[in-house]
Amino acid sequence: VWKPAPEKSLRPDVLSPVAEPFAPDGGLRVLDGNLGRGVIKVSAVAPEHRKVEAPAVVFNDQNELKAAFEAGDLDRDCIVIVRFQGPKSNGMPELHKLTPYLGVLQDRGFKVGLVTDGRMSGASGKVPAAIHVYPEALDGGPLAKVKNGDMVCLDAESGVLVIRVDDQEFAGRESEKADLTGYHHGYGRELFGWMRRAASNPEEGASFFWNHEA
Repeated sequence: VWKPAPEKSLRPDVLSPVAEPFAPDGGLRVLDGNLGRGVIKVSAVAPEHRKVEAPAVVFNDQNELKAAFEAGDLDRDCIVIVRFQGPKSNGMPELHKLTPYLGVLQDRGFKVGLVTDGRMSGASGKVPAAIHVYPEALDGGPLAKVKNGDMVCLDAESGVLVIRVDDQEFAGRESEKADLTGYHHGYGRELFGWMRRAASNPEEGASFFWNHEA
């Protein structure tokens, strides 16, 4: 039987009125700096975890992170860099399975963060994660020059994503390469090669349907 909807929320702690928002700003923020431009979802990140400055630990594949975690190699303060995960690299796969590993490290008392040119569909949870970073590593992005041990700062409050390396030294570094053969061949992946090559950056929708440079 139809009846009118309530005029006020029955659970203000779940559905709050406009006059009393959960936070003064939204749950998404843009990050920018010498590592590129990306976005971070902060709605589930506690204020004390929204700024992390720690040595980089670099991976070119999300499965490498899993192996490092299981070996105990990540039991320390660190910002994990997972690169070559953008639209042109391998179609920008979902990276949500990284969240549990990083969440465990954070629960152990370590300061951790994630920086990636890959994708997360709102699954970053309580861990600060700079996602959709571009230019992606394969497309000449700065992430391809990051080395293990480089100091990286991810600051969601001030919108900063930077590497603490001398500008001249960083500019002179050669970009690392990744073997993406496994993502480009087999199971019909060859059919999607032109799509990867034509894909725009994430802020433009990672699209191949129009000329995004026009």
